[in-house]
Amino acid sequence: MTSHRRRQPQSHGNLLSQWNSALHAARMECPRDSSEKGLLDSDLPSPYGFRLGRKFQGWVLLLTICAAGIGGTFQFGYNLSIINAPTLYIQEFTNETWQMRTGRPLPDHLVLLVWSLIVSLYPLGGLLGALLAGPLAITLGRKKSLLVNNIFVVAAATLFGFSRRAGSFEMVMLGRLLVGVSAGVSMNVQPMYLGESAPKELRGAVAMTSAIFTALGIVMGQVVGLRELLGGPQAWPLLLASCLVPGVLQLASLPLLPESPRYLLIDRGDSKACLAALQRLRGPADLAGELAELEQERAACGGRRARRPWELFGDRALRRQVASLVVLGGAMELCGNDAVYSYASAMFVQARIPPEKVQYAVIGTGGCELLATLVSCVVIERVGRRVLLMGGYCLMTCWGSVFTAALCLQSSFPWMPYLAMSCIFAFILSFGIGPAGVTGILATELFDQTARPAAYMVCGVLMWTMLFLVGLGFPFIMEGLSHFLYVPFLCVCVCAAVYTFFFLPETKGKTFLEISEELYRLNFPGWSQSPMWRGPEVVQSTEL
Repeated sequence: MTSHRRRQPQSHGNLLSQWNSALHAARMECPRDSSEKGLLDSDLPSPYGFRLGRKFQGWVLLLTICAAGIGGTFQFGYNLSIINAPTLYIQEFTNETWQMRTGRPLPDHLVLLVWSLIVSLYPLGGLLGALLAGPLAITLGRKKSLLVNNIFVVAAATLFGFSRRAGSFEMVMLGRLLVGVSAGVSMNVQPMYLGESAPKELRGAVAMTSAIFTALGIVMGQVVGLRELLGGPQAWPLLLASCLVPGVLQLASLPLLPESPRYLLIDRGDSKACLAALQRLRGPADLAGELAELEQERAACGGRRARRPWELFGDRALRRQVASLVVLGGAMELCGNDAVYSYASAMFVQARIPPEKVQYAVIGTGGCELLATLVSCVVIERVGRRVLLMGGYCLMTCWGSVFTAALCLQSSFPWMPYLAMSCIFAFILSFGIGPAGVTGILATELFDQTARPAAYMVCGVLMWTMLFLVGLGFPFIMEGLSHFLYVPFLCVCVCAAVYTFFFLPETKGKTFLEISEELYRLNFPGWSQSPMWRGPEVVQSTEL
């Protein structure tokens, strides 16, 4: 446990006067005739030593999104999908290694046990990473946490790359655990970093890019895992070690980009660094309103220390936020999307797709989710979060019902397998439009700065635990329920849609303070005034 001394906070007026005087000095140093040069205020040199044009400012935010995503949720989706292609080759490698050590082959059931451990160590590592994400985000900051997280990627890629030469399947197991830890950290820190860095009118679209990079990682993993590329029997160590490439790209690009302005001001009390970060992300024009909002948010936080995860459950002022996080976060993993991916190959075979072509059809499933998340990113700031969530779960209920009927009737009509295959694509599209991306925004928008890291820890632990349980229990569900295997998932989709309609407030276009005030009124319906107007508590240090 560590603690750090806060700098004395500057007032809102001091921040604005500091910025205005710096801008005035820049104008005096660079007199110009606007009729000759036609420059804008945003073209003035920054008081911190860099020149910003409007186009460049937009590129800074875009580059921040790409740099955070390529080594963040992209890694999650990529490492989730590349393990499917070399399944048989890794099992053969495990058997050969054991035979070289002992002189006799490993029994088939133990080979499957080792393989199941290799697969299940990924969500176990993700669970550990989710527990690390909160302390890292508080201690190091959002950007540095993403950079430090690449240590796990480099170590895992090294283990994968030399596992065959070393004759050690244990290196593959340890590597899967480490990439899981990396995915667990990035899945929590990346949306937190982007949500705090984006302007309120783009916050939903920017946070949705986490889902876009996840889907992109899944598709890229499916493509790279083709037999024609790295999916062959000799290239599987390189396939697993290729996770190093996105990690290197992030290490090369992210240090050049700004830290979260909210973290710099509210958590670190560094007004100058916050102002510089805002300049790079927004440019010098129209910063007064956002600076005022940041200062009010800091005053509302009152210098309180960062919350611990278990404290969220005992705070009455957070009961609706925590309930929404648990219900909708659990629903995203229990809605059956992962089960559809698992069932896709069998459906493609029953639809008479040649076995050697099934791998290309599977790429289409990942492409559907990528397309849907792109559409959702474009429309989220127009239609809102609640509409996308409810619409996504309702469509999933519809297509899941048709899918169940198609499974029951597939022996009666020759075209039923094709209908089931179509339902798979439609279901994945519906998941990508709503739950895939919107659920990840909840922890950013529903919790304030002091509770946000703890909320992401709770969300991450829940997500990885559910992912592990679904992977473990799905074969038994298939065997026990047969054609009705999807009925439990349909019930989850219905419950999630109903909960969203009745209990989840809309956050589109609202500042973090406005969201906090609305949630306070919902948690305390008899109180007319939220605690945002109380004087800030004077606390000189913060405890992790």
